Amino acid sequence: MSVLNRSRRLAIAAAAIVTTAGLALTGCSSSGTAASSDSASTLVAYTGQSGDYQINFNPWSPSNIGGIGTIYESLFFITNVNTADPKPLLGKSYEWNADGTQLTIELRDGVEWSDGEPFTAKDVVFTLDMLKQDKSLNSIGYTGTAKAEGDAKVVVSFDEPSFVLGPNLLGKTWIVPEHLWKGIDPATDVMREPVGTGPYTLGNFKAQAFTLTANKDYWGGAPAVKTVRYLSLSGNTAGADALKQGSIDWQTGPVPNMDDIAGNYPGYDGITIGQNQMALITCANTDLGCSGPQTDPAVRHAVADAINRKQLNSLAFANTASDISPTFALTTTQKDMISKDVSPAVMPNSPDTDAAASTLEGAGWKKGSDGIYAKDGQKLSLTVEVVTGWTDYITAIDTMTQQLKAAGIELKAQQSSWNEWTDKKTKGQFQLAIDSLGQGPTANPYYLYNNNLATSNTAKVGEAAATNLSRYSNPDVDAALAKLKAINPEDKAATQPELDTIQQHLVEDMPYIPILTGGTTSEVHTAKFTGWPTQDDLYAFPAIWASPDNAEVFKALKPVKG
Repeated sequence: MSVLNRSRRLAIAAAAIVTTAGLALTGCSSSGTAASSDSASTLVAYTGQSGDYQINFNPWSPSNIGGIGTIYESLFFITNVNTADPKPLLGKSYEWNADGTQLTIELRDGVEWSDGEPFTAKDVVFTLDMLKQDKSLNSIGYTGTAKAEGDAKVVVSFDEPSFVLGPNLLGKTWIVPEHLWKGIDPATDVMREPVGTGPYTLGNFKAQAFTLTANKDYWGGAPAVKTVRYLSLSGNTAGADALKQGSIDWQTGPVPNMDDIAGNYPGYDGITIGQNQMALITCANTDLGCSGPQTDPAVRHAVADAINRKQLNSLAFANTASDISPTFALTTTQKDMISKDVSPAVMPNSPDTDAAASTLEGAGWKKGSDGIYAKDGQKLSLTVEVVTGWTDYITAIDTMTQQLKAAGIELKAQQSSWNEWTDKKTKGQFQLAIDSLGQGPTANPYYLYNNNLATSNTAKVGEAAATNLSRYSNPDVDAALAKLKAINPEDKAATQPELDTIQQHLVEDMPYIPILTGGTTSEVHTAKFTGWPTQDDLYAFPAIWASPDNAEVFKALKPVKG
């Protein structure tokens, strides 16, 4: 399961608590209940998954269970929940040349791997070469050539402007030691004894639990949180019980009475961050084989107008969701990038059935005797694909069914397994599918647009699309995306006109119908540790399963006692 859907599921209402599975970084106690900490400097974490651990601390493996950010570091810390400059880690500074074809990285001096060997530029070059050579790892499309210039400088050259690769190379590439990894298959080999440069090393590991121990030789100084202990419980109900007992310190997920964490769970506080923009994905492009009423842009706009988002937030998402822009630029960190020509910039919380009716009737749809619109003998009936057990989304569809019926649109849910749902989406064999659109490595909507709108990322119905599941294709959008690849993202004057072009087409065509921005809620033990992220100081995404953000939180925390 992707991080995207993982965080979406964790925002569900307490009334719809389910046991989540497939989350990264899990652990368990042999009794199935949380064990209280014996030390003021031990942080007990619950990620939401039950079951035994399968040891693997290979940061490049899809079966990795932990260590990203804590054991293995990137060159810089980059997050998409704020617009701060990249934070130096193994790298001290970086610079692009004028046309974006060369990236020079100055490295930190005096860093050692946890086995005592020195960290050098050769390790960075080795990691980048490994990324380039193994297609299964290279999801970002890295094609550069890296060279070490001494022990503390790396120069990466590209054949074409590659500014947009920077955040992933600098902030999402986990550097590994050449002296230990020369004979390792990074995609498949299991790493049982990880060696990294990070603030923690692997402590005890059992099939039921594991701990991370502060690295006393860490280049940034050993963190005040001396031990991180990962638990697995029987489900989110057990997690809520553990919060009541004060026996876990950080979890991300639904609990009863989420509207007042501090009041209902003494010693704790809650924080909800809106990152996942929920949408009704439409198979929109008839040229690539899509069929059904949703291929009409008028239908897509009418659906968007008919949604009562305030009611939907209350009934399906326990009021943890927030506003969404039809441009799918976040209304928080990306609000300055929303085109001034787009109106409204934020979708209304109240429905506008008159606007929906006007749009449909202007496109030739006529309401039948049953109150549902039809055109050319085709009833305006739409089926939404959803995963069985995703109770928040199922409730959302049930709610929208009633809302859209009032606007003359029939909506029906089709539940299926994760695998079947995924297969339908990727092959375009659906009318609508409810899901969230993922953010990129930084607070820049380019990455969402490239993934979900670029013609290069889609395919004909029946063939698997990479990320553009709507089958959207627009030459003006493709041209704007190509220009953005060659522009330094820091040049706002140059990038905004291209974003304006993309957003204007996106809003007009609406291949993804905006619902709400989903919130991810975490509960943190403020009576035991200080330094947690807050809305006023969102230095990292405060979800326990979010790596490497969780490592930045571990480093920032201080025990209240001890």
